[in-house]
Amino acid sequence: MDSRIVVIGAGLAGARLARRLAPASDVTLLGEEPHTPYNRVLLADVLAGRYAPEVIALPPVHGGGEVRRGVRAASIDRVRRVVHCADGTSVAYDRLVLATGSNPVLPPLRGVGRELPDGVHPFRTLDDCLALAAAARPGTRAVVVGGGLLGVSAARALAERGADVVMAHQGTDLMDRHLDPAAGALVRRHLEDLGVEVHTECRVRGLRQHDGAVTGVELADGFVLDAECVVLACGVRPRTGLAVDAGLEVRQGIVVDDLLRTSDPYIHAIGDCAEHAGTVYGLATAAVEQADVLAAVLTSELVPATPTAPSPGSGRFPSPGSGHTTLATSGTGFSEPVRRSRTDTPPHPAVPGRSEAPAPTHPAVPPLPDTPTPDGQPGTGHEPGATPGPGAPQGPRYTGTRALTRLTLSGAGTFDVAAFGDPSPQPGDDVVQLADATRGAYRKVVVRGDRLVGGVLLGDLATVGALALAWEGDDPLPDAPLLHLLTTDGGL
Repeated sequence: MDSRIVVIGAGLAGARLARRLAPASDVTLLGEEPHTPYNRVLLADVLAGRYAPEVIALPPVHGGGEVRRGVRAASIDRVRRVVHCADGTSVAYDRLVLATGSNPVLPPLRGVGRELPDGVHPFRTLDDCLALAAAARPGTRAVVVGGGLLGVSAARALAERGADVVMAHQGTDLMDRHLDPAAGALVRRHLEDLGVEVHTECRVRGLRQHDGAVTGVELADGFVLDAECVVLACGVRPRTGLAVDAGLEVRQGIVVDDLLRTSDPYIHAIGDCAEHAGTVYGLATAAVEQADVLAAVLTSELVPATPTAPSPGSGRFPSPGSGHTTLATSGTGFSEPVRRSRTDTPPHPAVPGRSEAPAPTHPAVPPLPDTPTPDGQPGTGHEPGATPGPGAPQGPRYTGTRALTRLTLSGAGTFDVAAFGDPSPQPGDDVVQLADATRGAYRKVVVRGDRLVGGVLLGDLATVGALALAWEGDDPLPDAPLLHLLTTDGGL
């Protein structure tokens, strides 16, 4: 039984996990930012001026939780189970959770180094957002580098603040990782209607600056876009430095199994930094589902239970579950997607009281079989969260996230974008498509047999309805004309 749980990262995943665990455990949440934990998904709304920063704050952690803001975790001592912080303090743990999120990608441009010139901003944190809001006055010449989801959200928000916005995108179409050309063209028209000047198929070479402040963005063909403010919206990558330094297995993200354990059984990872079954989701939906499953896993281990014998020869990770999504996207810039969990855990696991979960200082529990402990010794199978043997009851598991992701651009005329799966049909697939150029609406779904395999919806979508349920549940489609999928009869 473990009760001292340290969570590194106070974003959506880490804060939600801490809230779920605090009634039963001694939880310490380490947040590097000085702000109260907030919903990063809503940063574009703060930049546009629709929300004040305090509006996007996440619910507080009550009970046995402590939130330490402005504290950066510097290193992990896996032998002593201690997290050392940059401020000189240390926090001991029985179980550690890495929810370190992701870092913005800074492209290899001339003039971009460790220190960015004045006026150059990533768009990842609340501080980034507040700095942009202060810089984007009416008439300010702003250049957004990158035309993906994050870039589109930033350009729209800056335009709403009255800035003169130019977008430079290397691809042929906006949001080309998720949309087909027809949908990308409608997004472009929407931005241009707001006064955004859009350049596609152009590569940015570097930044022009004077006295340490940006003055322009130089394109590969030598053309220079004048700029007083530059937003780098070139994607994100999992933040894995702590895990690498601690010797955990890291590929694209921190590798976890169906119990969201890393290669050290006393350390878990969730959210944008985690890689499950070869997928890094980068989705708010996945972060929430992983936090809920891990809360159920850790809570179940707080309750005394009869140990089960380990399966002979079991490996450190159980077989990866099916159901990982075919759409992995950037986490910021989204409104909260519709959720349907594909896990084996109940939505509201019972949480024992503190008196039911006394915790030893260092539980004498060996690690996973075939997984070296910090001192190099193999485990025996009675470790926390060990894979049960044949016939043993299965506890909560994370088997992947299958989500419809939705971006809502509010303000002067709501414009919704919803995308799921793969919108590129294969031979034999049915494609249902409706386009209304006058209203700027576009709807397309790809059907294989009796299942949805992908789709793109743009325009003023009052609800995603039946499509979301059919996709997330991988349910068979109703026996009706396929055209109904894109009409009010189909739930839209």
